[in-house]
Formats: sequence, structure tokens, C-alpha cells
Amino acid sequence: MLKKKGFLFMLVALLVASLGGAATASAQGVTELTIWWAQWDPANYLQQIGNDYEAATGIKVNVVQTPWGDFYTRVGTEWAAKGTSYDLIVGDSQWVGQGVTQGHYVDLTEFMTSGGIDKTVTPATLQYYGEYPAGSGKYYAYPTEGDANGWAYRKDLFENPDEMAAFEAKYGYPLAVPETWVQLRDIAEFFTRPDDGLYGVNVYTQKDYDAITMGFENAFFSYGCNWQDDTNNVLGVVNAEPCVQALDLYKELYSFAPPGNTNSFFQEMNDSFTNGQAAMIMNYFAFFPALDSDNNPFRESTGYFVMPKGPDGQQFAALGGQGMSVNAYVDDTRKQAALDFLQWFSQEDTQATWAAYGGYTCNINVLESDTFLNQTPYNAAFAQTMTFVKDFWNIPEFGQLLEPTQRYLHAFIVGGEGTAQEALDGMSEEHDAVLVDAGVIQ
Repeated sequence: MLKKKGFLFMLVALLVASLGGAATASAQGVTELTIWWAQWDPANYLQQIGNDYEAATGIKVNVVQTPWGDFYTRVGTEWAAKGTSYDLIVGDSQWVGQGVTQGHYVDLTEFMTSGGIDKTVTPATLQYYGEYPAGSGKYYAYPTEGDANGWAYRKDLFENPDEMAAFEAKYGYPLAVPETWVQLRDIAEFFTRPDDGLYGVNVYTQKDYDAITMGFENAFFSYGCNWQDDTNNVLGVVNAEPCVQALDLYKELYSFAPPGNTNSFFQEMNDSFTNGQAAMIMNYFAFFPALDSDNNPFRESTGYFVMPKGPDGQQFAALGGQGMSVNAYVDDTRKQAALDFLQWFSQEDTQATWAAYGGYTCNINVLESDTFLNQTPYNAAFAQTMTFVKDFWNIPEFGQLLEPTQRYLHAFIVGGEGTAQEALDGMSEEHDAVLVDAGVIQ
């Protein structure tokens, strides 16, 4: 992905000259920092950034990676022990409430606002990755890896004259990148040809952690639905008629997916695309680099598009990505050293380098730059998507709310149990019980 190494080396040299002395002085003798993240490519890119920081300051940065499936469990254990094995952590957006209320994260409000760092990132990422409680203006993480769900598709199929003529004859409108969920559903149906080993779409179904929830949220939000109303009530909200329609649609999309995708997440999405089974796949943008490589035989004919609109024109994408927080249990000297790193990392030049390495910056100016937009075939879609993202609950009870969500969605979509209305009724009742017990609602 990085094509202009000479430019980046020059940039690092400039950073050494401009920042080296100040950063080292403020670190007060700290010679090494540890950042904890999940095991995936963005963590490798962050290590490259850490190497640049060492070149600029003499302070070594180690990015420790833990497999996604174990990450939250391991973090929970470390939190319970008030561990000091790391200085900064790149945690999921849903963890913010727990990290704050249980005292695991340092309050970064003064740090973010005094120098205007909060104004350099997109409002949605600041809200979902760093702020708690919602609307409070209190920040506990710097938006680090922006991410959301988007789509990849086979342009060779979509632009084939015979396919275009057949589609328009059947559905009465031209075959093109779908602008609505109904159009996406029609295209998925049209390209589902089991006898040819081709299927119209692949969508998240994994029951572990949050994958099927994140996949469904794309339609859920765009159909005008939310996980709660303004008073945090869920009954009659989560299970409202538009939400039922969104769930029925998502299940129908699953019926157009390749067989065997009963517990699928990012790897299965990319695999079904590169092996020629799926005409369209949903995935987090962070996993699209694999499609822009020689591992994808359809690389030259792969296109990317944003989430389509719902029936009333609403358009949202499920938020992924993470913010970086400072460990509240390290001593004050190490806290300051961690803040020094964040200060350096948040600068626009560093964020441009982060994006060049492959990280998904949340910096407004970098996202809007021609360099970023043209750097990959999916960056333009990513930048557009990050203007209309929404997220799951981020309160400390998010795990208790996530479990029944995953369970009911998987049972209906994959298992075929009951109706969409029954699934959402059961889910909302369990959510209500959790929220009442936690005192979130009366």
C-alpha cells in the first residue's frame, strides 16, 4: 500500500527535527512504551508508527497483539488485576463505558480540548470512540482506527451487457451499485445461481462476540431504528415495525449467501469473494486491503460502495474501529509519556503517515485530502461512510445487552427459529430487564 517511501522517510526526519527534543524531555526518563491491541494488520501499521516515534524521540514503542477472540477476555482479566503491563490500549468503542465507570481509563478531556485535538477528528468518531457519557463532552480515548462496514462487488458481473439487460428486463430498472436496501436485495437474488456456484451476497452471521449484530445494524439503523429512545427505553423501539422489516430483509439476504456460512465474519466474507462464490460482500473497510492484492483474482474488477439507504432515505453504517486510551494504573510518569505519544500521534503529519501505512485515520483534513481519497480503491467509500456511522450501546452493561442480541439474531437469521417480530420482542424484553436492573431506566 505504501508507494512513496522516500516521502515518508523525509517526513520522519522532519518529525525528528521538530519534535524529538520536546517529546523526550516530557517523557521524564521513560525509554519504552507498550501499546496493547488486537491481532490484525492495523496493529502492524501501528508498530510502524511506533518505530517512527522511536526514531523521533529515542523512546521505543512495542505494540503487543492478542487474537480478537481472546482480546476482551484478556483485557477484562488485566483490568480486574489493575495491571500495569501496558501503557496505552486500543479498545473497542463499546468498552468506553466500562473503561470509564470502572476506572480503567485516564480522563483525556483536558488533553483533547486544550490543544484542539478534539476538533481535528470527525465528530462521529470523537463521540463513539472517545466520549462518555454521550453528550457529556468528557473524553477518554483518542480516535485511532476508524472503521465501519461497507461493500465490495464484482464490477465484471455488474457491467456485463448481458447481465445488465437481463436484470433490467426482470426488475424494471438498470443494474448498478445499489442505492437502497431493496435494490441490494434484488441484485443479490439476481446473481444467486447455485448451479453455477455463484451467490448474490454474503453477510455476517458469526455468533461469537458481535459480528451478526454489526452486520444487521447496517439495515436496522437505515430503516430508522435505534437501540433505545431518548429516555433509554427499548420496548416498542427495538421491536418496532420498521425494525421487523429490517430483520426480515437481512434474513432474506442470508438466503442468497453461499451455503455453509452459518458462523461467518471478515475472513469468510473475503474468502467467498476471492473464490468467486459471492457477487457482493459486506465487510469492515479494515479488511478490504486483502481484496486489493494478488490474493484476489478479481482485483482489477473489484469495486466498493457505501451502505445503501433505507425506505425513508436514512443511511447509516455500523461503526467499527477503536480509540486509544491511557492505562489508569501506570504511574504518573508513564501516564505523561503516554500522553506525549498521543500528542505526537494526533498531529496531522503523523496521521497522514498513519494513513499511508494502511491505518484508517479519523483526522478530518487527512480524510478529505486527495492523497488519501485516491490512495486505494476503497478509501473514498470509507471517507464517505465515516460521516454516517452509528454504534451499539457503550455503557458498562454492553456485554449483557450484546449476548441476547447475538443469540436472538442468530437463532432467527441462521436457525430459522420463529418470526422477526418474535425475535425482536424477546430481545427487547431481555434488554429492558438488563437496563432496569442496572438503573439505566426505571
